[in-house]
This record gives sequence, structure tokens and C-alpha cells, in this order.
Amino acid sequence: MNEGVVGSVITTGLSGLVGSKFEQLFSDKYSFDRMDASSKENPIDITNFSQVMEVFQKSSAKSVVHLAAYTNVTGAWEQTDDKTGPAYLVNVEGTKNIVRACEETGKHLIHVSTAYVFNGENDGLYLETDSMSPIEWYGQTKAWAEEVVSSSKTPWTIFRIDQPFRSDSFPKVDVVHKIINGLNEGTLYPQFTDHFFGPTFIDDFAKVIDWSIRTQTTGLFHASSGEKWSDFDFSTLIKETHGLNGEVKAGMLSDYLKTLVRPYQRNTALNSEKLRSALDFSLLPISEAIKLVK
Repeated sequence: MNEGVVGSVITTGLSGLVGSKFEQLFSDKYSFDRMDASSKENPIDITNFSQVMEVFQKSSAKSVVHLAAYTNVTGAWEQTDDKTGPAYLVNVEGTKNIVRACEETGKHLIHVSTAYVFNGENDGLYLETDSMSPIEWYGQTKAWAEEVVSSSKTPWTIFRIDQPFRSDSFPKVDVVHKIINGLNEGTLYPQFTDHFFGPTFIDDFAKVIDWSIRTQTTGLFHASSGEKWSDFDFSTLIKETHGLNGEVKAGMLSDYLKTLVRPYQRNTALNSEKLRSALDFSLLPISEAIKLVK
């Protein structure tokens, strides 16, 4: 264990877009007992309970950060109602295994979920008290995963996020870097003026995960920016903040939906006041977070 490390944390999905930023920012504070199917040294399949339990039994960690998920929404839609497909197996069965292992070892579970558990028909910001009403398979599997976590006997925390982006680039290109690349290359699709979301600054969200570990706070929290942006306004903010040359053209989700078979949420923006009032630090406004993007 490194000097200055205060303890170990069991993690899933630490090599992903969100997890790798958490590791980058807090590797001097925590040692990570990783459960990662893509690991060359020690691959762990969370859909295999015996593999999961072996990690839990060997670890002194008090907290588990569960980030691993099948997040390809279109890919999940193509698996609709298939409980043998990877979306269901990873998101639901994998979460069941994590929950069971937490219950048997008394560990605090921090589970990361999504705004896609909602149907997108709300005009305002979704509250934690709003009922889940998913309209496609990805959101459905994540809603079932939440139900598994929230009905468990272990101490649990659920964080819902939406459209995460980070300050640095990453092999899996996030929403902000896609827009930057599109502007730079002149390939940016028309941006919807009638579709809304609540972007999540991953650098801040990593601090939220740390807060949950160190305070052992439990409950359901919306952990996005708490702001509501249209695609068009968000892209315009990025263009103007970084002085990019490309053009942001306006488009309509209502027109796009006529060409699409799978459902598409109209608004996934989340109200984050519950989390903000509990945190011991402040989350950056999106306008400030965009300035930090490289």
C-alpha cells in the first residue's frame, strides 16, 4: 500500500470513462481491489458469483464502487427482452452478485445508475422521488439493478448521472469531446433544440464518489450538474468557450424520431439539490467545467 493511502476500495469498471478518472484523481488515497473482466493479470467476471466472492473475501475494503455496466443504448435496444444478452447479464445479474457479496461481507455499496431510468416526458428536472419509467432496454436493466440495490440488506448509495464528460480525452469519446471533434472536423451533426439533458462533469463526480466512501452516506442521489441543456445550446457553449471554428447547426429531435425505430428520451435532466445540500464541497457549474476541458 502506498504511503498516504488510507484504505482499499473494491471497484468494478475502473478502466472505463468514469472509473479511470476516479482512479487517476484518488490513487494516492485508495488502493483498488479491481474486478475487471478486461484485466490481463486477473480477469474477474461480475456475472460469476464465485469470482466476485473470492475478491470480497480477500479484501479489507469497507466500500464497493460499482461502475461496470453495459451502456451502449442502441446495442441494448437490439437485445430487448433478452435476459441472456450482455446488457441484462452485466447490468442486472452482475449487480445481483455484487449486492449478495456485499450482504455476506457487510460492505457499503456505491452503485452508479443513469437518468435513462426515466421516460423523458418530464418538462422540468427529475427528482429522486419521481417514479422510474424506462422506455428502452438499457434503462430497464438499470432500473432493475437499482431495485436490487435499494431492496438489499447492505448499506447502499445510488448515484444517477447523465451524459458524463471529463476534462481530458479518453479512448471512449465522451459527449463534449465528440462535439469538439465534430466542430474541428466540420462533421458535427445538426444539434437538437428540442432535446434536453443534464451533463455530468466526471472530475467532480469522482469527488462525489470519494465523499460517499469517506462519509459512508447512504441513499439515492442525482449526481449530475443539476442543469438542463439542449444539445444546441450545449454545443454552442463549447464552441464559444474554446473559440472553435466549426458551425453549430440547429436540428429537431422530433424530425429525427421519424427516422428512428428505438425509443429516445426527450429530457433526462436531473435535479441535484439533494446531493448539493449534503456535500461538503461545491460542484462546478457546467460553464466553468467546460473551460477545464482540454
